[in-house]
Amino acid sequence: MSGIPAGLRRLVKERANGRCEYCGLAQIGQEATFHIDHIQPVSADGPTVAENLALACTSCSLRKEARRTGVDSVTGRKVRLFHPRRQVWSDHFRWRGNIVSGLTPTGRATVTALQMNRPSILIIRDEEAERGRHPPPV
Repeated sequence: MSGIPAGLRRLVKERANGRCEYCGLAQIGQEATFHIDHIQPVSADGPTVAENLALACTSCSLRKEARRTGVDSVTGRKVRLFHPRRQVWSDHFRWRGNIVSGLTPTGRATVTALQMNRPSILIIRDEEAERGRHPPPV
């Protein structure tokens, strides 16, 4: 994170409307500061430019790590994870109450790799719904 200029960091946060671009969690109300994620990791020569950066909650960021692929739970095939700059969230995911459902191989692999429906996030989403912050606008 330290190598990302303040202006670029601000752009990423504003573009994401203060929400994780993977799971949709709002930064407001969360204690941990969201990360600026390199979609294509630096370790895979991912550049520090706006089109390769996404706002990610701590949990999604730490689970994604330097991964670019995951396994589709239906086909068992290795596929690319969701790319917030090149793909549309609603093409790959749907909300079913407080659960993120993967619609495509990419969506399913991302849901699994980032553990987007782990018990603790379901509780947070319930609390966010009570505050009118869930589901996020798509």
